[in-house]
Amino acid sequence: MAQPKFKKITLFQLIMLALGSLIGSGWLFGSWEATKIAGPAAIISWVIGGLVIGSIAYDYVEIGAMFPESGGMSKYAQYSHGSLLGFIAAWANWVSLITLIPIEAVAAVQYMSTWPWSWAKWTHRFLSNGVITTTGLFVVFGFIIVFTLLNFWSVTILTHFTSLISVFKIGIPILTIVMLTMSGFHPGNYGHSLHEFMPYGSAPIFTATSAAGIIFSFDAFQTVINMGGEIEHPKKNIGRGITISLLISGILYVILQSTFITAIPPKMIAATGWHGIVFNSPFADMAILLGIHWLSVLLYMDAFVSPFGTGVSFVANTARALFAMEGNRHVPHFLGKINLKYGIPRAAMLVNTLLSMVMVSVFRSWAVLATVLSTATLIAYLTGPVTAISLRKMGPNLFRPIRLKWLSWMAPLSFVLASLATYWAMWPTTVQVILIILLGLPFYFYYEWKTNFVSTKAAFKASGWMIGYLIFISIMSYIGSHQFNGQNWLPYPLDFVVIIVVSLLFYYWGIKSYVVTEDFHKAEKLNQAAKKLADE
Repeated sequence: MAQPKFKKITLFQLIMLALGSLIGSGWLFGSWEATKIAGPAAIISWVIGGLVIGSIAYDYVEIGAMFPESGGMSKYAQYSHGSLLGFIAAWANWVSLITLIPIEAVAAVQYMSTWPWSWAKWTHRFLSNGVITTTGLFVVFGFIIVFTLLNFWSVTILTHFTSLISVFKIGIPILTIVMLTMSGFHPGNYGHSLHEFMPYGSAPIFTATSAAGIIFSFDAFQTVINMGGEIEHPKKNIGRGITISLLISGILYVILQSTFITAIPPKMIAATGWHGIVFNSPFADMAILLGIHWLSVLLYMDAFVSPFGTGVSFVANTARALFAMEGNRHVPHFLGKINLKYGIPRAAMLVNTLLSMVMVSVFRSWAVLATVLSTATLIAYLTGPVTAISLRKMGPNLFRPIRLKWLSWMAPLSFVLASLATYWAMWPTTVQVILIILLGLPFYFYYEWKTNFVSTKAAFKASGWMIGYLIFISIMSYIGSHQFNGQNWLPYPLDFVVIIVVSLLFYYWGIKSYVVTEDFHKAEKLNQAAKKLADE
C-alpha cells in the first residue's frame, strides 16, 4: 500500500518553528535569574551559553543532513557506537525533552499567579514561595493537555500555529527592549570597575549558564534536527534553519539581558545588591516599576503565549524522540507506531503527556526543572561530536550533503565546552541527573536479554568511554571548587584545567571506540535514500 504524502516544512516554517521553541520561558526568567547570580557580568553568560550550544549544533548539522529522519537526535550515537551508547544518548535526550514540556507550563502558570488585576485574585493560589501549589498543578496539567491536542492532528496544524505564534513571541521582546530602554536607561549599572561589573567574581558567570536556564534557552535547535524527515530540501534547510534561528535568538537574548541590567533603578541595586532583587514576573514587574502599565499587560499576555508556543513545539519534538527510541529496539513496540492518517506517533505523544505530568508533580519549581533539563541535555549532546568524527572514519564515502570544514577542531572544542557546562550545573545536580539517566538502564538490559545478549559485550566495549566519563564528571562535581558546590579539593580555576584535559582524553577514546554494527548498515541505507532524494 502506498504511503500517504505529508506536506513538507518550508525554511520559513522551520525557522518559525525553531524560534517558537527557542523563545519560551527562558527570556521571561533567564535575565533575572542570571543577574541574581552574576550581576552585570550575566551578559557574558549568555554569550558563553550561545557558544556552547552553537558549537554542539555545528556537529549535528553534518549528521542531520546525512540522515534526515524524524527523531534523529535519538539515533545517531547508535549508528556509530552500538546499542548501549545509543540508548544512553537517547534516554538522556528524552529526559530533557520530557522535562521541557512541564517547565513551559509551569512558566505560564507562574506568570498567571502574579496577575495584578482584582478580578484575577483567584490565580494567586497557583504559586507559593516560588513553587507550584496543588491548585496550580491542575492548571499546569491543563496546559500540557492543550499542548498535546494541538499536535494531535498533523504537522500542518502545528506549523501554521507556531508560525503565527512565533511572530508574536519575537515582537513582544523587541517592544520590551525599546520601551524599557526609553523609560529607564542607566548604563552606569554596568559599573565603573571590574569589581562592580563582576561583583561576585568570575565563577558565577559560568554557573549562570546552567543554573539560570541559559543553556536551556538555547537548547531548542534540536527541533530542526528531530524533524529532519519532514523538512523540505533538508540538504540546504537543516543548516540554515539551525544557524538563522540560533543567531536571531542569541542576539535577542543578549540585548534583553542588557536591557534588564540597565533598566533597574540604581537605588534598588544599592539597597539590596544584585542578588537581593526579587521579581515574581521579572519583565512585567519591571514595566510596572517604571510606570509602563500597558506594557505589563502585554507582557502578562506574552508570558502566557511564549511558554505556550514552546510547549506546543516540544510535544511534537518529544514524541519524535520516543518514536526514534523504539526504532533502537529498547522501548515497547507500540511507541513506534505512526498514525497513517496524520503522520505522527500518537502513542508516544500520549505517553509523554502522562510522564510530563508525573515530572511536574515531583519537580514543581521552574529553576529546578531548568537545571535538570540543561544537564540532561548536555550529557546527551556529548555523543554528538564523537559520533560526527567517528562516522567520518567509519564511512568516508557516505553521502554528505554538508561537509563541515572545521569539524576536526570544532568537535573536540564542543565536547570540552559541553563537559564544562555539565560541571557548572553544580553538585549535587550533576550527579542527580546522571542517576536519573541510569534509571533507564533496566529497559536496556531487558531488551538485550530478549535478544540473548547477542551484541551486549560489543556495545559495552564501544560505550566504555562514556561510562568512564560519567564517573569522572560525577567525581569532579564532588571534589571540585566551592564556587560550584564541591569540596574545594581542586580550587577554581584548576578544576577547569583538569576537566579540559581529561575530557579531551575521553573524547579521543570515544573516537577510537566506534563499532560497525547492523545499525550502521541501516544508517548506510538511510544515507543512500537521502542521496536519491537530493538527486531528484
